[in-house]
Amino acid sequence: MTGNKSSALQLGQTDHIGRVASVDTSRVAIDVTNSALLTRITIGGIVAIRGSTEQEFLVGITERVTRSSRDALSPTEGNDGELLLEVAPTDLLQAVLIGTFRTVDGEKTNTFKRGADSFPQIDRDCFVVEGANLQRFMGILGSDFDEHERLRLGTFVADRSAVAIASGDKFFQRHAAILGSTGSGKSYAVALILERAAKLKYPNIVVFDMHGEYAPLADKGKGGFARRYRIAGPGDLETPAEDVLFLPYWLLNRDEMLSMIVDRSDNNAPNQASRFTTHVRNLKLATLQYEKRDEIAKTFTVDSPIPYDLKDLLGLLEKDNTERGISKSTGKEVKGDWEGLLTRFILRLQAKLGDRRYGFMFAPPSAANVYVWLALQLKRLMSSDGGSGIKIIDFSEVPADVLPVVTGTLARLLYDVQFWMGQTERTPIALLCDEAHLYLPVREDADAVQKQALGAFERIAKEGRKYGFSLLVVSQRPSDVSKTILSQCNNFLSLRLTNETDQGVIRRLMPDSLSGLTSILPLLDTGEALLLGDAVLLPSRIRLDEPMIKPDSATREFWREWGTRQPEDAAIERAVESLRGQTRVSAM
Repeated sequence: MTGNKSSALQLGQTDHIGRVASVDTSRVAIDVTNSALLTRITIGGIVAIRGSTEQEFLVGITERVTRSSRDALSPTEGNDGELLLEVAPTDLLQAVLIGTFRTVDGEKTNTFKRGADSFPQIDRDCFVVEGANLQRFMGILGSDFDEHERLRLGTFVADRSAVAIASGDKFFQRHAAILGSTGSGKSYAVALILERAAKLKYPNIVVFDMHGEYAPLADKGKGGFARRYRIAGPGDLETPAEDVLFLPYWLLNRDEMLSMIVDRSDNNAPNQASRFTTHVRNLKLATLQYEKRDEIAKTFTVDSPIPYDLKDLLGLLEKDNTERGISKSTGKEVKGDWEGLLTRFILRLQAKLGDRRYGFMFAPPSAANVYVWLALQLKRLMSSDGGSGIKIIDFSEVPADVLPVVTGTLARLLYDVQFWMGQTERTPIALLCDEAHLYLPVREDADAVQKQALGAFERIAKEGRKYGFSLLVVSQRPSDVSKTILSQCNNFLSLRLTNETDQGVIRRLMPDSLSGLTSILPLLDTGEALLLGDAVLLPSRIRLDEPMIKPDSATREFWREWGTRQPEDAAIERAVESLRGQTRVSAM
């Protein structure tokens, strides 16, 4: 028996699998001497290799098991000394070195840490960790996390009796990603993490919900804990409800606004951008003077979020576009400096103003054009009190062509407020980006509007950690998500991924030593995930717990429903009217 009775790893001859045959910087090859035990080894299983002392084992994860045959001479029965040529099996096991287990480590016992302090020596004994040993070893993982740090996600597939605990601090500190194909359980994973966070005293997470599927988490009648808002639709412009959010045009910075209303292929685009910039700055200055904000007036820029009236802007642009000039030599009227150059710009802006789909931006209520409105809105989105610190924002009615600008503007505002807040006054905030591929595409594929959003999110990904601002990126197509943003994520909860291109993205983001683990991604069951990153000591295949409140994203049972449920004519009629009015009509 190896180790003492207090050791979590009670390894004996029955667990002995073989000896070290070769070693490199991250992998070890084991010459298997116990062929019977080899048949129980699975990919992703755990092996322990004797370290430099009796109290130390290097821990690895098996990634390859091979059996080959070779010709060998063996003695025949009897004492005649004859040798017989026969086929002999050669069994090899390859494992990735993950960490170091110590029975005694100073005053502590049974500790495990990432990384190997030394490399295993040739011919060192190797053992399979299974059964009771595996159960005790899995119990060590996460046991050192402080009670306030523990994030329970589920159980280990290798040992269903052991709870999979991650560090909640490290999971959010350096950004995380939840990735998986449709139907793999992403929405349940998101709901589970939000449910765990809601039990804290002051959680602060803003969820960008693209399809309205997380609405049940805010249903108090069903035990919901979150607060839900939705971006105003065309039906909310006259009498907006309390849960409706507007994002007035004056929140957009200069580049965001111009990306929506300037055609860069227009020869007059520089002139249009110039006049827009001049007039907006002057209108914002007029607001500050009216509000007697003299100190702000000394330092503000055209990008500062200060209210101004779009009608005033249009009036100034139309004046520029029609005003005649006076010749200094003859005193007669001549063509003005801007005459006729702004026509297309004005028409595009008027078209946006007249489209009710963009009412949340260009037709906000009068209260949203008041100087103090911004602080009131951001207090709603950045405050926290128990479960209500989880804020879900429904973007399902936002037109697809401006979705990137809307998400980017809101993310930038939240980040900017966090950035300018005093260092001792900041509390952490996380932004959960559901269906991130819709508005955070690969930069080479992004249009002018999408690039504006990418700039805001990429800045958060690169700098947010310093200011207590974290991203949690959720997507079914990681290959379509900005590489810059994904490369900044240090934790991955990867559910089943069946597309080879998407698997390749995960593989490239992993250290070379762990890339082999991604081969199991297409084989994961629904609700199973590969958990990798700083938040866990051991890269693990886990089965996620089911959330108490299910998101509205269940896969429909096509065959069953075709056999039992008939489409309703009245529902189709209501849907047609919703389509025409761009507003959801509830069933009577």
